[in-house]
Amino acid sequence: MSTVPHSARPLRTATPFVDPLGATSVPHAPVIETAGALVWRVRHERLQVQLVHRPHYDDWSWPKGKHDTGESLATTAVREVTEETGKPVVLGLPLPGLQYLTPEGRVKRVHYWAARRAHHDEDGRPLAARVPVSPVNKREIDETVWLDVDAAAERLTRTTDRGPLDALVEAHHGGRLATRALVIVRHGRAVARQSWFGDEQERPLTPIGHAQAAALVPVLADYGVRTVVSSRWERCATTMDPYVRASGLRPEYSDSLGEAQHERSPARVAAAVRDLLETSRASVLCTHRPVLPTVLDVLGQHSRSAVAAALPRRDPYLEPGEALVAHVASTSKGPRVVAAERVAPPVH
Repeated sequence: MSTVPHSARPLRTATPFVDPLGATSVPHAPVIETAGALVWRVRHERLQVQLVHRPHYDDWSWPKGKHDTGESLATTAVREVTEETGKPVVLGLPLPGLQYLTPEGRVKRVHYWAARRAHHDEDGRPLAARVPVSPVNKREIDETVWLDVDAAAERLTRTTDRGPLDALVEAHHGGRLATRALVIVRHGRAVARQSWFGDEQERPLTPIGHAQAAALVPVLADYGVRTVVSSRWERCATTMDPYVRASGLRPEYSDSLGEAQHERSPARVAAAVRDLLETSRASVLCTHRPVLPTVLDVLGQHSRSAVAAALPRRDPYLEPGEALVAHVASTSKGPRVVAAERVAPPVH
């Protein structure tokens, strides 16, 4: 686990960054990428968060650690939080991150999410799709504690770590902290249309497409996906198959989400998206590029204005195998998308 040393110098003022629709993309610059989460709960109507103590640095901070090659930053956050607290979590809203300059002169960037403690009775399926993680190493983390947010702000060793906490508290007060994910997936790369002479709905994935499908498994598990809805066409069903097998979930296949059916009746696609917005479970919907404008239009209608403005607007909207994670909160006006992020799972 790699964390920011006590002696790390911030870039100017430990610059927070927010990239709501690219938070999980690893840039090409030589940056040390790390990820973690602010695990939260409400006890006796008081918002609490979990801090960890690192004996080597004698500091209190958020659980986090170094990004490993071959995993998304969301998966890094889930893995590191589980390793440092001993309990699995489900990711929620992306939070502002921080950048530091290490003593060696390298930039270290920390990506944060809000997260809730996973429950095996409710989250058993997505937890089954995750790979095992190492137990807590007492030499790295020797104590964890739940604190009310005011006490946590005082306990944090670095004042710059309060930035993500301020955003978490603001989301809580605004009714935007308790969310569920609706993940929109464009199927993995398929055999080119001009190279396929069979039925269009049976056009299969390429080897890269199969790799993209496999790479989606930990991402969907990170956000606690418990409902799988997919176009019945081969390339979509096959994209969802690795997660279905890993989680043991029973998928729902819909003819309405196919390209031809969508061309005849976009309203059925819109209705399917609205149904998933209303559900209390984290969900994934897998469909095709020509269908995405209708899906994104419905999301925009149910989004905060800033989120709606940031949703993809240009063809191809999502790349093959890419996902858009919409974070949905229940409000007095119905379900609202209060944040969104794009995830391109690493393929190797």
